[in-house]
Amino acid sequence: MSPQSESGSAGTGRHRARRSAFTAAAVAAVTAAAGVAVALAVQPTANAAVLPNGFKSIGYMPSWAGNANSIQYSKLTHINYAFILPNSNGSLQGLDNPSKLQSIVSQGHAQGVKVSISIGGWNDGNDSAFESLAANATARTAFVNNVVNFVNQYNLDGVDIDWEYPDPGASGNNYTALMSQLSTAMHSRGKLLTAAVVSEGGTANGVQPAVFGYVDWLNIMTYDGGSPHSNYDWSVNAVNFWKGRGLPASKAVIGVPFYSRPGYLTYADLVARDPANANRDCVTINGSNECYNGLPTVRRKTQWAMANAGGIMYWEMSQDAAGANSLVNAIYTTATGGTQPPTSQPPTGQPPTGRTGRITGLGGKCIDVAGASTANGAAVQLYTCNGTNAQNWTVASDSTLRALGKCMDITSAGTANGTKIQLWDCNGSGAQVWQYNTANNTLRNPTSNKCLDVTDNSSADGARLQIWDCFAGANQRWTLP
Repeated sequence: MSPQSESGSAGTGRHRARRSAFTAAAVAAVTAAAGVAVALAVQPTANAAVLPNGFKSIGYMPSWAGNANSIQYSKLTHINYAFILPNSNGSLQGLDNPSKLQSIVSQGHAQGVKVSISIGGWNDGNDSAFESLAANATARTAFVNNVVNFVNQYNLDGVDIDWEYPDPGASGNNYTALMSQLSTAMHSRGKLLTAAVVSEGGTANGVQPAVFGYVDWLNIMTYDGGSPHSNYDWSVNAVNFWKGRGLPASKAVIGVPFYSRPGYLTYADLVARDPANANRDCVTINGSNECYNGLPTVRRKTQWAMANAGGIMYWEMSQDAAGANSLVNAIYTTATGGTQPPTSQPPTGQPPTGRTGRITGLGGKCIDVAGASTANGAAVQLYTCNGTNAQNWTVASDSTLRALGKCMDITSAGTANGTKIQLWDCNGSGAQVWQYNTANNTLRNPTSNKCLDVTDNSSADGARLQIWDCFAGANQRWTLP
């Protein structure tokens, strides 16, 4: 099979098998659609999740790099251990570093993290074993049985198929047959089936739409492509390409590289050279323009994924920096703020209409009118709770939020992400209507179909409120009076 180009608009992300040092990976995920409340009425509270709305944060951990004890388990939902390779007769080759996998399973399960084995990888472009076993019914069945035995042996939660890549035509038909058998075998045992797939382009057609029904999600390798490498717009367009082929948003996981192109420098190395690189996407090193995803881009991709996809995936965790510059940490804090969802809510079935008091959000701070101003256009912001009238809000029967005799309002009735919130004369317009959802503690404006949001996920005094795509992150969760 001819390997696809690693550059250009096709943008293939590639997982390297055991003998290679660095490369690309896959993200996938599943988000459940959040329920919408009507006129600030209360809905039943959903079961607590590690991340809001079933969002997935999936890290690949290679057998040849990284330490099981250094993984930030509390900030992940899934780990894919990479890799084990198949043989053409359906058997599996030996597993590298089995004690490492056992440690990851033990520590991961203790913290509620699910662990899968990733089968395949780039493997220097050699996918002949996949081609052979998938084309032969006997070998295909043997492979499925061997995978089931392997999953049981290591007490795994599922399998991630990383065949890079089935070609359109006969190869694609065989891939579909293989995934159908694996789906039956995995799902009948309560196990996961996922797959890593190319970002976009003709090769993607080797993964037929029928496969979308067999997998729990697809890890879309949105890296090793775009200019600069894995930039925001290119990555979003790649995920939308798959959604356009019929992949449900809840099964689309966006991939993030923890390394640069063209030099494959790890993000940890880049930050060690200069901590300022954590907030960049490109830097010149030894005359080469190395491009990657720094903290701002990773946060932005996470926010987009929470509103438009099922999760975020990254290749790979051993390449991450430690501490405040960690990309794994940035994904987690963007999704949750590092806090648990508010729990003090009005009783189920009792609308909060008519209640007056403070509305608290990120960092336990209050929604506040800047300077206690009653002028039209006064900024609505986050501020340390102080008990003043500037933080005293009434939930009115017309679904408005009122303070100082005026209404919380979207500036110029805007509907774009980032439109700021202000105080304005109550006028009955759609820009002043807010619907509360206790399933995820968000306040949604139905006209824009966007949620009340703290700009830049900041808990600093004076952080402006705005509207943004709903994703139920910590900066979109509110506790009403």
